[in-house]
Amino acid sequence: MVAPGSLNEFLSAQHSVIRVALTRVRGSSPRNEGTEMFVAPGALWGTIGGGQLEFLAINAARDMLRDGALHQDLDVPLGPEIGQCCGGRVELNLSRMRASDKWAATERAARNEDALPHVYVMGAGHVGRALANQFQHLPVRCILVDTRPEEIALCAADVETRVSAIPEAEIWRAPAGSAFVVLTHDHGLDFLLTTAALERNDAAYVGMIGSATKRVKLRNWAQKHCDGQSIEHLKCPIGASGSRDKRPSVIAAFVAAEVMAELTSETAATALTGANQAPLRGHHHDRKGRSA
Repeated sequence: MVAPGSLNEFLSAQHSVIRVALTRVRGSSPRNEGTEMFVAPGALWGTIGGGQLEFLAINAARDMLRDGALHQDLDVPLGPEIGQCCGGRVELNLSRMRASDKWAATERAARNEDALPHVYVMGAGHVGRALANQFQHLPVRCILVDTRPEEIALCAADVETRVSAIPEAEIWRAPAGSAFVVLTHDHGLDFLLTTAALERNDAAYVGMIGSATKRVKLRNWAQKHCDGQSIEHLKCPIGASGSRDKRPSVIAAFVAAEVMAELTSETAATALTGANQAPLRGHHHDRKGRSA
């Protein structure tokens, strides 16, 4: 059984847990070095990539729980020997968790959560809400922003929501390396928010819904009203996959893939090295927009 909820909830509910960690990866592997999984007698949290490697690790961990063992190291070739064809080789460390180990794992998880890239969906219409539904399942901190409380109220996704009379302020105080997807109900507001995001010069992604014609109009508007602001790095149209399907959920799927490709690229990782992740201005909001 794969346990739902947070790692803290899982570790609090399980008395005996084995931490499985990828300590070395050589060649091709389903997950990177440092990946963790936690195995209890009847539940799991996390994954080291699935397949026969994970099956082997789970069995070894549960053997340890049954026998009372404290530590074990495994060196596993990802080839025909275990029925997996990655071709690489991984080393695993399996260790029984003490209370201090559980605390340390929870702290690591919290730091990882804090370090998630921010994705600002500017507009809570049909496509904006469909994007929120996508991003709630991805390793990002999604913030859905709109001037209209009635549209925000329709969002059922587990993301942060903010009703803002001045939505560009959310862009100004976003952390470096954030992604901005602009799709409001008003073209003038789209232009204002898009140029605000581009002016930062530190966004991992800036996209605006619309056609090639709308892009040209924005370029002309920016030249006239924003001191010649370049739109070279703007994605517009967004999610340009070649599909003609205009259903919000389909558009959102392509846009989410586009955003995640940028956020996980080597270029984005390099740009964020040493960057200050604290907001530029303002204060923290928890999920569903409550100030903290």
